Amino acid sequence: MTHAFRSTRVVLPSGVAPATLIVDRERITAIGEWSDVPSAAILRDFGDLVVLPGLVDSHVHINEPGRTEWEGFETATRAAAAGGVTTLVDMPLNCVPEVTSVAALEAKRAAADGKAWVDWAAWGGVVRGNAGDIRPMIDAGVPGFKCFLIHSGIDGFLWVDEADLRLALQRLQGKGLPLLAHAEVPGPVQAATEAIGRAGSDWRRYSTYLASRPDETEIEAIELLIRLAEEFQTPVHIVHLSSARALPLLADARMRGVPITVETCTHYLWFAAEDIPDGATEYKCAPPLRTAANREQLWSALTDGLIEMVVTDHSPCIPTMKRLEDGRWDQAWGGIASLGLTLPVLWTGMSRRGLDDDSGLERTAEWLSVAPARLAGMSAEKGGLRVGADADLAVFDPKAEWTVSTEDLYFRHKLCPYIGANLRGRVMETWLRGERVYTGGDFEGYPRGREWVRG
Repeated sequence: MTHAFRSTRVVLPSGVAPATLIVDRERITAIGEWSDVPSAAILRDFGDLVVLPGLVDSHVHINEPGRTEWEGFETATRAAAAGGVTTLVDMPLNCVPEVTSVAALEAKRAAADGKAWVDWAAWGGVVRGNAGDIRPMIDAGVPGFKCFLIHSGIDGFLWVDEADLRLALQRLQGKGLPLLAHAEVPGPVQAATEAIGRAGSDWRRYSTYLASRPDETEIEAIELLIRLAEEFQTPVHIVHLSSARALPLLADARMRGVPITVETCTHYLWFAAEDIPDGATEYKCAPPLRTAANREQLWSALTDGLIEMVVTDHSPCIPTMKRLEDGRWDQAWGGIASLGLTLPVLWTGMSRRGLDDDSGLERTAEWLSVAPARLAGMSAEKGGLRVGADADLAVFDPKAEWTVSTEDLYFRHKLCPYIGANLRGRVMETWLRGERVYTGGDFEGYPRGREWVRG
């Protein structure tokens, strides 16, 4: 059955314009003028609402199998659908077993069966001692690999050093798959923590936690990753950049043609250290939320194109792990839950900075859809409204104003630092491969999401 989706504001690769998308058998088969509606097509007219490509969040922790009490496919993908996200790429840790082998990948696939409301893919993991598992996981269809240069918080996902990175990059060389890296090294963290201990600082204070993970932690890691990316000429991707002091290093590497890309997260563009209450460990993440001045430098790097994409790093846990009873930042789990809020949070920040015009909508599509899909190698199907692509749509009201409450959150645990935030812009409907899965607070149909497998 042929469908026609039209709006006066469709965000196409060529820009924002009135257009009609013709959809048949899950794919966009033609793009015409606003009035080009085939007589046999079922028309969906969205008026002046914005039609964006379905969002691609390439940095989430679904945690299933093994830690479904933290989060799982059903709740994570419902939250995604409510925020216009039609594809998730799951990180290889926090689940049990961690996705560091083909057997673990198959366990992930079995756990997702019949539960996903949106499409998904799984990054493979690079840990100490699993270099021999990299090529089998490539053959099994993962889009790339993730590693940590510091303790991950999960004992089963071992952090790597330069020797391990070299082994991994040798196996990835020439494959075109990215190595994603949590860019913090342990040396500066250890030194800062020892200094905090000597000073007897209060671990309930946010300033203590911020001091425990100084900018040098990221800078030293990024220097190492740039050097290796240049040597091996293999794509390296910096996840969740927090420190603006690393931006000159990345800009210089980009000018030299080093194959290195970088993302930041919604929370680094929204929150500022000066505003975080002591003991409010729902704000804890690593790297940490830094100053307002640092935040504005990240915004500048994003608008200048140095930072290519914005993701959530949705990393939830059971509420007791946040240690809200004593507010100790050193003992609380590090991770911010926000899946489904990215588009309105980002759009509100853009509105405050005068970026909320048609050009801003094009940038939004680039940051939230096009670039993450490109990173994961799924651009032929995902991330853009073009002929041949999956008919994944986010219908967005850029003028809607609302306040985040627990009723707006669809992930498992409603512990979220955005509660009470006044936002501008809201997702009205989400369509996955030509079928509506979310509209106005309701979910339609059944979990029909499927895994995207490279190749």
